[in-house]
Amino acid sequence: MIRVIKNVEFSLFITIMLIAGTTSAQFISGRVANLQGEPLAGANVYWLGSTTAVQTQSNGQFQISSEGISDMHLIASYVGHIPDTFEITGPVFLVFNLQASKALDEVVVSGQRDGVIISDLSPIKTEQITQTELGKAACCDLAGCFETQSTVQPQTTNVITNSKELRILGLSGVYNQILVDGFPVIQGLTYTYGISTIPGTLVDNIYVAKGANSVLQGYESISGQINVETKEPDNTDHLYVNAFVNSFAEKHLNANYAFRKNKWSNLTAFHMIQPADKIDQDDDHFLDLPQLTRYMIFNKWKYGNEQELGWSSRIGLRFVNEQRVGGQTTFDAKTDQGSSSIYGQTVNFSQPELWTKTGYRINSKHNIVLFASSFYQDQQSYFGTVKYDAQQTNFYGNIQHELNYGSHNLKSGISYRYLNLNEDIAFTDNTLNRTYDGNYHRIENIPGVFAENTMRLFNDKVTWIAGVRGDQHNDFGFMFTPRTLIKYDLAPKTIVRANVGTGWRTVNLFSENIGLLVSSRDIIFAEVLEPEKAINYGINLTQKFETENAMFTGFLSVDYYHTSFQNQIFPDYDSDPTKAIIKNFTGTSVSDGFQAEVYMKIWERFEVKTGYTYLDVYHMVGETKELLPFNPKNKILTTFGYAPLSNQFHFDMNLHWYGEQRLPDTKSNPEEFQRPDYSDPYTVVSAQLTYTFGAIEVYGGCENIFDFRQLQPIISWQDPFSPYFDTSSVWGPTKGREFYLGVRYKL
Repeated sequence: MIRVIKNVEFSLFITIMLIAGTTSAQFISGRVANLQGEPLAGANVYWLGSTTAVQTQSNGQFQISSEGISDMHLIASYVGHIPDTFEITGPVFLVFNLQASKALDEVVVSGQRDGVIISDLSPIKTEQITQTELGKAACCDLAGCFETQSTVQPQTTNVITNSKELRILGLSGVYNQILVDGFPVIQGLTYTYGISTIPGTLVDNIYVAKGANSVLQGYESISGQINVETKEPDNTDHLYVNAFVNSFAEKHLNANYAFRKNKWSNLTAFHMIQPADKIDQDDDHFLDLPQLTRYMIFNKWKYGNEQELGWSSRIGLRFVNEQRVGGQTTFDAKTDQGSSSIYGQTVNFSQPELWTKTGYRINSKHNIVLFASSFYQDQQSYFGTVKYDAQQTNFYGNIQHELNYGSHNLKSGISYRYLNLNEDIAFTDNTLNRTYDGNYHRIENIPGVFAENTMRLFNDKVTWIAGVRGDQHNDFGFMFTPRTLIKYDLAPKTIVRANVGTGWRTVNLFSENIGLLVSSRDIIFAEVLEPEKAINYGINLTQKFETENAMFTGFLSVDYYHTSFQNQIFPDYDSDPTKAIIKNFTGTSVSDGFQAEVYMKIWERFEVKTGYTYLDVYHMVGETKELLPFNPKNKILTTFGYAPLSNQFHFDMNLHWYGEQRLPDTKSNPEEFQRPDYSDPYTVVSAQLTYTFGAIEVYGGCENIFDFRQLQPIISWQDPFSPYFDTSSVWGPTKGREFYLGVRYKL
């Protein structure tokens, strides 16, 4: 009852703060570009006769306070361009178009964005991972884009097909919301393999935020949010080609082509993977790496600029076709599917997608935006003798109105989600007497309303976001989601942020726990599954530093997040090693996460980053504290980079150290099928060298240089059709050392 009262008080508090009006400084927003409309990042914007000034962001946009300003003339200047001045007579969105100076024959402005940027302006502590950072590793797909990051941990969910998830705060990847260009397209069937279908060559920026975030995109993001921003057609290379091969003979080819005409621009991208050789380094007769074949075509149209008055639009289309084949080395996917004598796994799916973000900016105060996306996936898979056929149709719609008034920015609107998931499970051989075969059909209709107010107070030292949303689920009724975030500037380079909010989600059991279909365990549904619900608290301190001569620049970031579940669903592997028991857990289930990270750039040549992560993820069973498996309690990441001022080459290295992890209890298995209760600590070191020849970049490297491998990770690999066959005890790398070589061409 006390918890309920506290939650009600918290909800009322957020609602009151959302609608409360607070007077403060007026703000002028705008954009600085050249005569061709290209954004000018780092341009200076300042009031005539005043010391109040700001610099434009990477997209050319700025926001500047007018408090205490008597002469309302605003100036924009940029190196090699003629300054321009506007006289401000009222709230308006300004667009400066600066003309290049004719006094100089040529102006060359060179530089490179930092690999990771933490904004001083956003009230949400967000790590922006740029293309600079993505170029420090192979980044074949989204799961490989976090090799140099502490916040996100890629985790293998099925060692045989090499499916992965992205974890934040030590919690399963289902608890963080993954968006692509702001759309929730990674859910249900797409959760299992979706992050691998996004090639790194298509990614422009990745924005990572921990804990409860904005309510605008939905009610999830319990542990955090990852927004993948694909390349913009009007701000990318005209032609980009990337070819890659590794020491397992897996081949990748990526090609992007972009053009621009008047207000329209277009990007077309092609992605292809051809399978590796059959490799079994630990003699367990199972492939160390599945044979993967993938084809993807992506097309993105852009019209206008959403920061300017009038219409603007982005339209995206994508089609993915993929096949994964894993299992015993003698398995033939054409003849042995569903065989009870040779064990294999095959995954085949096709997925078309369509999305649009279309808006109309009425004036400097009012803006209306429509978000709409849809995808369909058709999947046919075999996991040994388990046949899994599934189809999913998804639709997401969101109409949002943005109002700027005084020091406030209020976004409100309505949303709608539709999911139709149909799963058929059958056994080609059921000597193990498993009971979970049948048809699982689920339909969700979820209309919702939301509002979120951003307030800037006390001369911009405080920024406060208060947001609420209500959603009506067709099975579970009305769900209320309040969240609030606050940023306080202690000093110009010292920022404290805090956030608190609730989140909930419904469970897609099989696609989110694909390992259940892989092992010989029977799946027992002990009760009807309710939505998972949690509340998250977090606090962060960011301290940036820079010496007077810019010899040293960098930042220190320290944060702590606490997640407490009111209901959580996770397979119980411990009660019976031959079963996975699925039920609601309403007892104490907690994740405590602490992270400290320091980054330094020295003489514009050297980069060093070190991060330490502590995770305590557990639930209470009676008076006993049980750690959730496959979470290293301690983790250290260190990265090092060197590039000369010419940027002709750069060398990058990263070191990951993982502490011990609790493993599922196997004590009741026969002795030969038992595993330790905890894994061994281990270290993985990777390095890459990139060299530039004009428009061509050649890169090569090695992942897992010292060849650490978890040997024979599959329990009962000798007899994959026995009751003890289990692939869920994977806690470390299984494929070993990987060399790779690639080439990039940019025009």
